[in-house]
Amino acid sequence: MKIPELYDLEYERLSALKSYSILDTVSEKDYDEITAIASEICQTPISLISFVDEKRQWFKSSHGLEVGETPREHAFCAHAIHTPFVPFVVTDAWKDERFFDNPLVTGEPGVVFYAGVPLNTTKGLPLGTLCVIDHKPRKLSEKQMSSLKALSNQVVNLLELRRKTMQLEQANQELYHFAKLAAHDIKTPLNNIVMIADVLSQSAKQNFSIEEVNLVDMIGVSSRRLGNMIDSLLKYYQGDAASKAQTSVVNVADMIHQLNDLLSPNENTYIRFHAQVDTIEVNKTVINQVLLNLISNAIKYNDKERITIDISIALDDENNYKFSVKDNGRGISPEAQEKIFEIFTVNSQADRFGNQGTGIGLATVKKLVHRSGGNIWVKSALGFGATFTFTIPAPSAEQRRA
Repeated sequence: MKIPELYDLEYERLSALKSYSILDTVSEKDYDEITAIASEICQTPISLISFVDEKRQWFKSSHGLEVGETPREHAFCAHAIHTPFVPFVVTDAWKDERFFDNPLVTGEPGVVFYAGVPLNTTKGLPLGTLCVIDHKPRKLSEKQMSSLKALSNQVVNLLELRRKTMQLEQANQELYHFAKLAAHDIKTPLNNIVMIADVLSQSAKQNFSIEEVNLVDMIGVSSRRLGNMIDSLLKYYQGDAASKAQTSVVNVADMIHQLNDLLSPNENTYIRFHAQVDTIEVNKTVINQVLLNLISNAIKYNDKERITIDISIALDDENNYKFSVKDNGRGISPEAQEKIFEIFTVNSQADRFGNQGTGIGLATVKKLVHRSGGNIWVKSALGFGATFTFTIPAPSAEQRRA
């Protein structure tokens, strides 16, 4: 048996392999489907996606084979990586001096035919192979080999997507740490407001009218809730897995009451809630943030003396919670509707208080909804208000039982 030599650029090759963090990961459908297709096209009982590290070949996907790895010195794939741009084919291992006494030939799984297409990085470094194996001598047709090469390209695409996703997650993590620092800077003056409100509340009971006392108390309550929301949003942004774990059963009546208290509409603002469900199982932080943003916009960008906002909550036919926020404001032009959810896109018009928007609010709303698996859209006509609708998937019966 000929033991495969180390690749010429072995250090660089292993560094590249480790950069994908693919070794010893669980099986994934996308990879398993590729090996199943390869086996079907090439008419072989075994197909593998194999990665060669320092001491072994490890199988990300193994169609028709139970083991998860074999020693590197026995691996056909460890030979294949020496020809990174040419498929490595052994038509009959029994007649090949490199393999006739290889334990993988003389024992299980009984390799006789082997065809492997190297999986190369964009820099041409071979990580492993997509290979097919048979227990008898044979050859692949031109079409079969062409298909095997095409499938190997798909494996490489999956790997590149995996790495880019990891890089994006790393960037998001860095952004989260920045947001955490920014939130600290926001909460410091917010805590001061809470403290001042508490002090004022004590003296107000003796010197202020009942309405003034209530106003001071409202400042304290709203500031505390805003602080809690900042904390909850930071936890949400730690990652998708964390956000999914935060779902809980929310009483709709209680949620409406809390939103109404937080918004504290004046006598010229009428907010009406229409709920067709009693409870929803969602990430409460997400729902509160999205609704608060949409309702606040409906108030700020309203040009009517009497502001009317209708909020509906229902369960649609596709098992999604459906939320709508409808206002009687100035409306949104068709051109603006196309860009309104893009970050830093600002409507040229100032709000009713003369302030210009930041272009972050609706982009954040869209991001929160999409991360939750839902969609958001707007329908509007100039002069006739706007209706923002978003959906959040409701848990299935199986998920509720789990």
